[in-house]
Amino acid sequence: MKISPERRQSLLRIAALATVIALSALGIALREQLQRFQSLGYSGAFLIALISNASILFPVPGIWAVFAIGGVFHPLGVALAAGTGGALGELSGYLAGFSGQALIERVDVFERIKPFVQKYGVIGIAILAAIPNPFFDLAGIAAGMLKIPMWKFLLAAWIGQCIKMLSFAYAGSLSVKWLFR
Repeated sequence: MKISPERRQSLLRIAALATVIALSALGIALREQLQRFQSLGYSGAFLIALISNASILFPVPGIWAVFAIGGVFHPLGVALAAGTGGALGELSGYLAGFSGQALIERVDVFERIKPFVQKYGVIGIAILAAIPNPFFDLAGIAAGMLKIPMWKFLLAAWIGQCIKMLSFAYAGSLSVKWLFR
C-alpha cells in the first residue's frame, strides 16, 4: 500500500508534534534530577544540555550545571558534550515548527525572530544559539516552519551551542582556579 505524499507529510507532522510533547514532559519530569547528572562528567553535561534544551513549553535551567562541570572537567570537552546535547535538544523547537503545530506564547518576539532567521538562515541560527537567551526555541520553530534542512539547522545550532557552552565551561574553570589560589 502506497502512502500519498500529503498523508506522509501529515504523519510526519503528527510524529514531530508527539516528539515535542514527549521531550517537554521529560524535561519537566526530570527538572529536579538534573543536579545528579553533574557527577557523570562529560556525559552528564551532554544529558543536562539535551534535557534542558528539549523543553519548549517550560524553561529547564541547565547552563549553570555546565558552568559547574567546567570547573571540574576540561572546559573544551564539557563544551563539546554540552553543545552536542544542546543542539540535539533544540530539535524539539525545530520539529514543532516543522509540524506546523507550534505553540507560541510570545508572538511579538516570534514575529521579530522569524524574519531574522529567514534573512540570515543558518548563520542567524548559529548567532542566536551562541547567545544565552530564552528565545532560541522560537528560532528553531521558525527554522522548522521555513523548512530549513534539518542537518543545516543542527550544524548551526551545534556551532552556536558549543560557543555558548565553551564560554560557560571556561568561566567555571577560571572561577574554580580563582577561588582556590
